[in-house]
Amino acid sequence: MQQETAEESSGIGQAATAQLAPTTRIDRILALVPRALSSHLHIIFLAGLGVFLVLLPLVGVGVSAKAELIGGNYTNVTSDLGACIAAGLTVHLVRREHRRSEELHRMLERMHAHHQEVARSLAATQALLERAERAVRKDA
Repeated sequence: MQQETAEESSGIGQAATAQLAPTTRIDRILALVPRALSSHLHIIFLAGLGVFLVLLPLVGVGVSAKAELIGGNYTNVTSDLGACIAAGLTVHLVRREHRRSEELHRMLERMHAHHQEVARSLAATQALLERAERAVRKDA
């Protein structure tokens, strides 16, 4: 039986594989979509479109059928705004998860270094104890 590493036994290896960076060109392009959807420019554009297509007709300003056909209706605009909010949240959560993964990695490195230092101290203490026991046996 093989021994599990600390990463495998704690499930960290599994979490790290779920956060792999996109490798193919199409994956890198698709990874940009949430950022583009949640950009300030896109949200401002959709808000303006919402004012033009939803609020202006409510106050009596006529919007042509062609403009509504091209721009969409209130359902399209509000669902697009919802998609922007969801994309922004996704981007935020992914960034936060990357930061937490980096912090966890640094913490594990510090713990490993501390463990090695404790092991060295324990080995040195054990060697001193063995020397002291030998000295006591010689004197006895």
